[in-house]
Amino acid sequence: MKLRTFLQLFLLCGLFIFGAGSVASSYSQAGSIEKAEKTIAKRRKKDAKIAKKEMKKSKKAFWAKQSKAAKKSIKRNEKRQKKAKRQSNGW
Repeated sequence: MKLRTFLQLFLLCGLFIFGAGSVASSYSQAGSIEKAEKTIAKRRKKDAKIAKKEMKKSKKAFWAKQSKAAKKSIKRNEKRQKKAKRQSNGW
């Protein structure tokens, strides 16, 4: 029984010593924060690029489905709205 208790105590102390050492060493690494931020920025840039590509694809599919008359009407409406916006901002 004493041997088992001694081993448990030894194991517990070992965990505290080695665990504390690894935590302290991870905090002392100043470069890891910058590295993580850089990785996050790269991932966001990649996601933005993929989203932009998907948006372009969906716009292309939308315009491919429209008839010639619908395309003409949409372009005229956009032009009219742009002109109205310019005129309203002048006042």
